[in-house]
This record gives sequence, C-alpha cells and structure tokens, in this order.
Amino acid sequence: MTLIVAARYLVTSGLFAAWTARRFPGRLAGQGAQVRREIGWSLAAAAIYGVPAGVVAWLWQERGWTRIYTEVADYPLWWLPLSVLLVLLAHDTWFYWTHRAMHWPPLFRRVHAVHHASRPPTAWAAMSFHPWEALTGAVVIPALVFLIPIHVAALGLVLAIMTVMGVTNHMGWELFPRRMVHGSAGRWLITASHHELHHQKYRCNYGLYFRIWDRLCGTDRGLGDFAVPRVRAKHQGPEQAELAA
Repeated sequence: MTLIVAARYLVTSGLFAAWTARRFPGRLAGQGAQVRREIGWSLAAAAIYGVPAGVVAWLWQERGWTRIYTEVADYPLWWLPLSVLLVLLAHDTWFYWTHRAMHWPPLFRRVHAVHHASRPPTAWAAMSFHPWEALTGAVVIPALVFLIPIHVAALGLVLAIMTVMGVTNHMGWELFPRRMVHGSAGRWLITASHHELHHQKYRCNYGLYFRIWDRLCGTDRGLGDFAVPRVRAKHQGPEQAELAA
C-alpha cells in the first residue's frame, strides 16, 4: 500500500508539474531544492499513509470487518453518489479542524511549518507533511470505511478526488474555468484560487473540498490572486509562525 500511495503521488504530481512547466515555462526555475525537499517529505508521508490503508485492505479482504462492499445491488443506486458525498464531507470536517489546529503557533513551528516551507508551493507539495501531520491525514479515510457503507469503486473515486484536489490546489494556477470558480459552484467548492490565499495569508481558508466550515467559522477570505508575486524562500522563518497564530 505504501508503494501504491507513493506511485499515485509521483504520477499525479509529476503530470501536473509537467503541465505547469509546459503552460508556464520557467515557473519552477530555481525551485529544484524545494521540489526535492517536497518529494522527500511526501515519500515519507506515503509510508505513513500506507500503514492504515494496508490494515484496512487486510481487514476488508480477510475479515470483512469494514463497510466496503463490492456488489452494487447491496445498496440502492442513489446511495453510490450519496456515500461519496458523505465521506468527502466527513473528511473535509476532519481536515478543517486538524488543519486549523496545526496553525496554533507551537504546532505550526514543530509540525505544519514543513508544509508551509514550500513558498510558493508546487504540485509536488500536496503530500509534503511532517510525519505527525501525515498521521492525522492517514487515519481519516480508513476510519470512515468502518462507519459509512461505500462501494469499492466509490471509494476509489474518493481517493482520486482527494489526490487530484490536493495536487491542483498547490500548483500555482487555476485549472477550472473562471465561470465556475467565480460562480455559484465556486462559492462552495475549493479550488486552487481559494487555497492559494491560505498560502499567502496563513490564517484563513483552511478547508479541503468545501468552503462550508470556513464560511460557518468566519475564516473564509475569498479567493487568492495569482497575479500577486509568489514569494520564494529557503526556509520557514519565525515571522511565518507568527502569521499562523
């Protein structure tokens, strides 16, 4: 499972990094050391993500203890999209509150600063986490399959959405059409424009998929501006820890 997670990261991030380089030649110039650091932390995170995923796979195949099912007829057809939505909403809730907790200065300096050391982040930064932060992300989906019945294909869709959104939200440009991002759908869905502002301002836009918790908790600050120069830095200084407070 660690190899699968690592391969998924390398392929997805690599494809979007290549797309970025093709669309914006020179965008990654001078970021070689940062990219290598992002890949290193991400592969370490993949090892952590692989452990609970492997345990869940074993419990599903050998013991049948999870609520993953393979026969579509086991549940009504309307449950397929609803189960995906419920898992995404639950994951988003977990992510919002753990991510916001990571911006408490002591946790930020010791843990979350690893992720924010990517300034500006690249497509390789999606899994660039300190091991403790990787652990908080690694347990949520495995835990949810014991609570929410989900078809194995629907679970695959959840993992694909998680991977693609994690990568595209960090690559420094907006993949989705402006009409969607600035329209009614964009008021509730998170894309790169929303997460870009988090990496610019630190104390806002904590969500993963949806803007619901940011709106409810008053931490939604709208969309970032890709016209703002994307600052490069060699390390995360104490001033960024203060910004996270």
